[in-house]
Amino acid sequence: MKKILHIPNYYPPHIGGIEDVCHSIVTGLPGYHHRVICFNDKKTDETDVYEGITVTRCGIIKKLFSQSISISFYRHLRTFFAEFKPDIVHFHTPNPLGSVYLLSLIPENVKLIVHWHSDIVEQGFLYTFYHPIEKKLLQRADKILVTSPTYAAGSKPLLLWENKLAMIPNTVNVQKLTLEKGDEQAIEKIRNHYEGKKIVFTFGRHVPYKGFSSLIEAIPHISSECVVVIAGKGPLTERLKKMSDAPDLYFTGKLDEAELRRYLYASSIFAFPSITRNEAFGIALAEAMYCGLPAVTFTIPDSGVNWVCPDKKTGLESENGDSKALAVAINRLLEDSGLRDTLSANASRRVREFFVIEAVKDDLMQIYDNL
Repeated sequence: MKKILHIPNYYPPHIGGIEDVCHSIVTGLPGYHHRVICFNDKKTDETDVYEGITVTRCGIIKKLFSQSISISFYRHLRTFFAEFKPDIVHFHTPNPLGSVYLLSLIPENVKLIVHWHSDIVEQGFLYTFYHPIEKKLLQRADKILVTSPTYAAGSKPLLLWENKLAMIPNTVNVQKLTLEKGDEQAIEKIRNHYEGKKIVFTFGRHVPYKGFSSLIEAIPHISSECVVVIAGKGPLTERLKKMSDAPDLYFTGKLDEAELRRYLYASSIFAFPSITRNEAFGIALAEAMYCGLPAVTFTIPDSGVNWVCPDKKTGLESENGDSKALAVAINRLLEDSGLRDTLSANASRRVREFFVIEAVKDDLMQIYDNL
């Protein structure tokens, strides 16, 4: 049985798209011996067993430019190579500090898979210093997994390594999206809370590239009766709240898994207003589509978002950053129930066909087995 060491930034129960992708792979491919090393969300080191998988979580000193800083990560990684002796390292990027540690420790006989979730789009000045390390990482990689053909085609760092690329779409965690006992009553309670109005829902970290400000700017142009509900939190939360005093705009704060699932099923439309290539794929988008929500998105050049949710097939796409156009798309879906139902069925079907672990596990197993 091959031994696979997975290195994401974080791992469930920590909430995040890359975390869910890694978790789906680890739990969806039981024919291998999996171990996980990642950062912790506190200063202390912890090793626990999560759903049967041993996870080492390395304490962090602080975060610097979105990078978790951990000294103990190096020590634990060195121990993994000495004692666990993995056949393959499955490394999720971006993770600059992890890249430095990995390159300094990985033995020559250990195969390396780099799972490329996103280019480093921001922090341009710092990227100048990291770029040589990134190049060494890609040079050392035996296989580079990309999550969509459109993102791969627009990624400058990957241009030299086309012969190493394999397309493996991100996958949603079906388990957390499956309706459970008590959900139907909770869903009805959510709808009643908003007086039966159609819900335009979105969630995510409140950071600039997520484009929540564009959604808020669209609200005065939404003519159909509905409520706009924004879940999540982040550095922009208070600024977003101050942007509008519209009576039909609501902020829920961060939702747990059950609450998020219920909101997705209670809603009529999913708004996904991300505006830059920082949004490389859109796990949240795929989760909403799985639950049958047609989506409104912006056109993001060289991102996988519009490949995940094709225009006029599973949702409606608007010119990037155009709030009025976004409102037009929302109005159209609210007013045309036939179109909404068609896109809803298509959206759910697309995710179940392409973006669940069962759809990619054979390709992943072939990659693992052939290395």
